[in-house]
Amino acid sequence: MRRLLNATTVILAAVAVLTLMPDFGHAQNPQHVPMPPGGFKPPPAAPVKPYKPIAITPPAPYADQSFVAFRKQLTEIAQHKDRAALAKLVVPQGFFWMQDKDLADKRKPAIANLAAAINLDAKDDSGWAAIAGYASDPTASPLPDRQGVMCAPADPTIDPKAFEALTQSTKTEPPDWGYPNKEGVDVHSAPKPNAPVTEKLGLNLIRVLPDSTPGDDPDQPQFLHIALPSGKTGYVPEDAISGLGGDAMCYSKGPNGWMIAGYYGGAPSQ
Repeated sequence: MRRLLNATTVILAAVAVLTLMPDFGHAQNPQHVPMPPGGFKPPPAAPVKPYKPIAITPPAPYADQSFVAFRKQLTEIAQHKDRAALAKLVVPQGFFWMQDKDLADKRKPAIANLAAAINLDAKDDSGWAAIAGYASDPTASPLPDRQGVMCAPADPTIDPKAFEALTQSTKTEPPDWGYPNKEGVDVHSAPKPNAPVTEKLGLNLIRVLPDSTPGDDPDQPQFLHIALPSGKTGYVPEDAISGLGGDAMCYSKGPNGWMIAGYYGGAPSQ
């Protein structure tokens, strides 16, 4: 299960329902459910229409200087793909890997569970890229149900009741929404960096449309198709928008400094 917004039980329940829905391709028994001709098709997305802007406060950097030094150490380990050094920075006991339950195999070393969660051994080095990505994120917030554990990236501050009303009025779900990483992000008329800028984003929740697919050229900037509060649509750089919740790396500070304590998300449970 994805790590969810800590601020609201409403969002937790809504996203959990989405995450725990059964696979429509298989029954919950040994016999398969017959698929309709052409396979299962998800319901159409809710129509785009104007919505009330909901202000967000972006997460602030976690200023603990020892955490800053730890992140720098992680970055260097990721650059060298040093598995032995990484293992020394994972808690020896109590590592957790949470989805709908704790998937960590307590019989295995913690580094083995972390490697499975982020696919550290992937041939494309995506696991090491994940380590580097988390190390580059300066934010972190406490995990309410685990004392002393901080998770990154941190979530923004949002009024949960206003967010619930927003999803109901637009007939959307929490995963359909994101937020700009800073104020003033350019909105383009087309998914190209040189396309005309039609307006700039404020620090509000933004609806990300389901047809936001990667372009054909991976070397070119990727864009998200978004719906604005006015009801108009546009395109913004993919790295300018953060999602709500999502996978997270968790840390704890012990006598020997910071260590990786757990992970939320990762590879699907079997």
